Amino acid sequence: MEDITTRQSNRERVESSVMTDGASDYGLWSLVVLNSAIFIFFAFSFFKPQTRRDWRSFGAFSAFLVALFTEMYGFPLTLYFLSGWLQSQYPDVNWLAHDSGHLLEMLFGWKGSPHFGPFHLLSTVFIGLGFYLIAAGWRTLYAAQKAGQLATTGLYAHVRHPQYSGFVLIMFGFLLQWPTLLTLAMFPVLVWMYSRLSIHEERETEKAFGSDWRAYAARTPRFIPQLRNLRRKQIEEQE
Repeated sequence: MEDITTRQSNRERVESSVMTDGASDYGLWSLVVLNSAIFIFFAFSFFKPQTRRDWRSFGAFSAFLVALFTEMYGFPLTLYFLSGWLQSQYPDVNWLAHDSGHLLEMLFGWKGSPHFGPFHLLSTVFIGLGFYLIAAGWRTLYAAQKAGQLATTGLYAHVRHPQYSGFVLIMFGFLLQWPTLLTLAMFPVLVWMYSRLSIHEERETEKAFGSDWRAYAARTPRFIPQLRNLRRKQIEEQE
């Protein structure tokens, strides 16, 4: 009974903080809109969806970003939902402060600015690499489509779907930087969706290119490059 009362007291204290101490850290809906628009436009400029399938995959990725920035700047639903447990386990942390949204840094006891924490820095690497894959993959794919050829050079020499791999890396990077319950739930669903989309695309590509596609698919993995293939291709390029 005493434990229940304590948890209720912690929840009430945090709920009160939402309306007072945390008011200036959240409720910044203009930043929700601005950051969502910037990242969605940035991804759009690289991905350039054309088919209905492209728009569906891009729309799901955009929904992930909106959900992320809504909790990052609008309302910290995850922190609010977990507030009782977080406050009881880490009573010295102000969980309604904006920096506390970097949950991994907080849970592992990072003492400095979370923006320089290991998870935040690692997330920057994943996000940057993801955008690189999307941009570089689009350039190769666009050139191949323009020439009516199968894309097998550049990043496509290492994986069959570098752009989808890029989207997954970006989402994973944001999960390291600012994990939320909603985006954690969305992530495996989106990975599954991209996997299904890739299979549909491959069926269409096989119809268009036949044996050339089958030979390419036999030697090239779908999403994750094989290290031995990378070394072999580097040796071939040097020769």
